[in-house]
Amino acid sequence: MMTADIPLADYTTQRSRFISMAETKGGLIHSYPHPLSGPKGELLYTDVALFGSETASRMMLVISGTHGVEGYYGSESQIAWLAQFEMNQLPADTALLFIHLLNPWGTAHLRRVNEDNIDLNRGFIDFSQTIPSNQDYLRWHDIYSGEREFADRQLASALSREGWPALKRVVEAGQYQYPTGLFYGGNQPSWSMQTMQAIIERHLSRARTIISFDLHTGAGAWAHPMLLSIAEQPFPAHAWGKRLYKESLTLLFTGAGRDSDTGVAATATGYLSQFLLNALPDTQILPLVVECGTYPAEEMHRRLRNDHWLHLKGNPATAEGQEIKRDLVEAFWPADEDWRALVALRTQQYFARGWRALLNETED
Repeated sequence: MMTADIPLADYTTQRSRFISMAETKGGLIHSYPHPLSGPKGELLYTDVALFGSETASRMMLVISGTHGVEGYYGSESQIAWLAQFEMNQLPADTALLFIHLLNPWGTAHLRRVNEDNIDLNRGFIDFSQTIPSNQDYLRWHDIYSGEREFADRQLASALSREGWPALKRVVEAGQYQYPTGLFYGGNQPSWSMQTMQAIIERHLSRARTIISFDLHTGAGAWAHPMLLSIAEQPFPAHAWGKRLYKESLTLLFTGAGRDSDTGVAATATGYLSQFLLNALPDTQILPLVVECGTYPAEEMHRRLRNDHWLHLKGNPATAEGQEIKRDLVEAFWPADEDWRALVALRTQQYFARGWRALLNETED
């Protein structure tokens, strides 16, 4: 299938499908309106669907759309789990909570970042403390903010001189000094971070045991959904996770100088998983990430950089802009039927095993 033949994903349609399934299954829905609109003027929301008691001590949490355009895979995974789930299977003191499209602006505008060019998985930091500094990024900032021909020459020179791994380690680590740069983490709490804080207080703070899944695409081997637990250091629930998923679960520890062969940046700060751990210190929580591989890392960088340039210097409404959008959607939500079938199967297996374990889990 040619890229031009691939229809662009649509936020309104995706949200309607999720809401319809959640209502059919008897979910209690609370919607958080975003202050900005979509590209067609449509209203945007992060929707929370609760199944079971809001005071349940055991909870399974599923989050989609932390990175906006990746939300189409995440939403489809949430819908599929709900479609096969019967509410009469919901035991007492146990609940399901779905956060649908945490970054609705990015999902609607077909961007990985939010309305402020923030990569949310660099933006969940404590902004009351000293903001991290990535001084090495300064050398390459012009690759992402300069005029295109000059920027392309800078990129070619950097790759020839230092190689892709060196560029990746620095750029994907995130940076907080250049709002027009790539992998920007912000300088204050984003709308999505504030919304997540409200959701935690309203829906998660009373749970004693939580298993959560944050759904992503774009890193790793084609059609392989990696199961990760991302944190700054080991924590007690890791033992539970390894008993549960054994070799399927990879523990990824982040921080300066760290590395990983998963394709997910170990040098980065501000991951949602760590934010959940910090926000719920008295809860036994196992925050998991499902990361579904698509295209090789350098190709993903090219498509991300094209989209970044488009919103910084170009016009998404032009024919060129629409082609860049199709390339980006294909990068994070491939149209290939086998890719979609494989990631759907494995994701639902992860959900099912986690759900069974949650029902049987007692604190050690």
